[in-house]
Amino acid sequence: MNIAMIGSGYVGLVSGACLSEFGHQVTCVDKDAAKITALRDGVMPIFEPGLAEVVAAKRQSRTAFL
Repeated sequence: MNIAMIGSGYVGLVSGACLSEFGHQVTCVDKDAAKITALRDGVMPIFEPGLAEVVAAKRQSRTAFL
């Protein structure tokens, strides 16, 4: 399933990461272009244990994100 997650804050980013773990294709969008750029560069805007690793792994496998 293809999912667009509107917002990449605490709810959107964590929810998107969880959905991608279930095998869904997730694209996160945000009105703050700097936040998306930072995420693409590997900078996490929030702290959630394990989130950075999940996002990085999914971006490399092209199953999710940004």
